[in-house]
Amino acid sequence: MKIVFMGTPDFAVPCLRALAESGHEVAAVFTQPDKPKGRGYKMIPTPVKKAAQEYELPVYQPLSLRKGDDAAESLELLRAIAPELIVVTAYGQILPKEILELPEYGCVNIHASLLPRYRGAAPINWCILNGETRTGVTSMLMAEGLDTGDMLLKRETEIGENETYQELYERLSVIGGELLMETIDALEKGTVTPEKQDDSLSCYSPMIRKDMSALDFSKSAAEIHNTIRGVTGFTMLGGKRLKVYSSVIEKGNASEAQNGEIVNPDSFTVKCGDGGLVTFCEIQLEGSKRMRTADFLRGKKLTKGELLG
Repeated sequence: MKIVFMGTPDFAVPCLRALAESGHEVAAVFTQPDKPKGRGYKMIPTPVKKAAQEYELPVYQPLSLRKGDDAAESLELLRAIAPELIVVTAYGQILPKEILELPEYGCVNIHASLLPRYRGAAPINWCILNGETRTGVTSMLMAEGLDTGDMLLKRETEIGENETYQELYERLSVIGGELLMETIDALEKGTVTPEKQDDSLSCYSPMIRKDMSALDFSKSAAEIHNTIRGVTGFTMLGGKRLKVYSSVIEKGNASEAQNGEIVNPDSFTVKCGDGGLVTFCEIQLEGSKRMRTADFLRGKKLTKGELLG
């Protein structure tokens, strides 16, 4: 099958690799333009572009597929390629109707949630923020709405109670590559029946904002833990910004302590709004490197009763 792939971040790379190694013809790869990064503002290619270059696949990086000269040129190019299928995984651009209707098998999107739940830009983060215990990946036929197209196949997985966004992101990206190949095989054989989404069951996962990482210790231990897992938490320790990358909820209750109080300086355990306790497992204090809390505590002594925030 002749396929055009569209994707940008690390999450999309397993899908591209699966396609490139499958025997299907990957006629073109579309990805977002390179962006400047670091002190020298060096132009950095997207992860998908890097992977495409490994396989010597032609790469295109239009600014837009919907307006301007880039859009017109991209549509002309796609018509010339005449792909049988377009695969989209976290591309970051909305496809116009002219492109959606171009391939014989349509445009298939690999989405990191169990649709119709968590449509939108940040499904993995919001699953964790909302304390979900299961999620998965859905393949769907793309429509003009945001993640509203007919569903094809799904793969479910449990979310670990302490699993972070990055850990789940990496697992789901691999599942996405596997599900894509199952979906293409089913489309070719005609063994999959598209299923309409029930809009009444849907919910959206908007873009993550930086301020969402701020730890509010008046909230419950579960909410604090899920914020850390879902978006990386931050608070203040001794006048310095403290990032918290992972945590665990401890048994017990410290209702007599203040919210945000360090109740166990030997493990960096903090009291939350419901009296519950959260222990920070991996942190980074402003001016220092990211490290396990046990290593941090070897070089810095905390004080019982000290308040964060």
